[in-house]
Amino acid sequence: MKIYVTGVFVDDQDKAEKFYCDILGFKVKNNIPLGENRWLTVVSDEEPEGTELLLEPSDHPAVKPYKDALVADGIPAHSFQVKDLDAERKRLGNLNVRFTQEPMDAGPVRMAVFDDTCGNLIQLIEMK
Repeated sequence: MKIYVTGVFVDDQDKAEKFYCDILGFKVKNNIPLGENRWLTVVSDEEPEGTELLLEPSDHPAVKPYKDALVADGIPAHSFQVKDLDAERKRLGNLNVRFTQEPMDAGPVRMAVFDDTCGNLIQLIEMK
């Protein structure tokens, strides 16, 4: 068994698509209209056949309090792995991405956390 699709709740799919593709470098895998929203998944350019990330609308009433609580407590919604955390921090910083946690050691990894502009904190991990 393996993970096929996982999702992150986003406030605005258009805004999320721009951020996750134009800033983070993911590529759209699926973009299927579903009523007012879309089945919108992105994949890593490094693994185009890998796990898909669903940019899922935050329409359900339970989502906003859940996301707000995570952000208030500084808890990332998801974690992405990078090869060079310092280089990625610099690249994203140059694109005006706001970091809430600068790169730091955390046991067997180095980590940093940024705001995805869609209501989530995202953690970047570099394996030591």
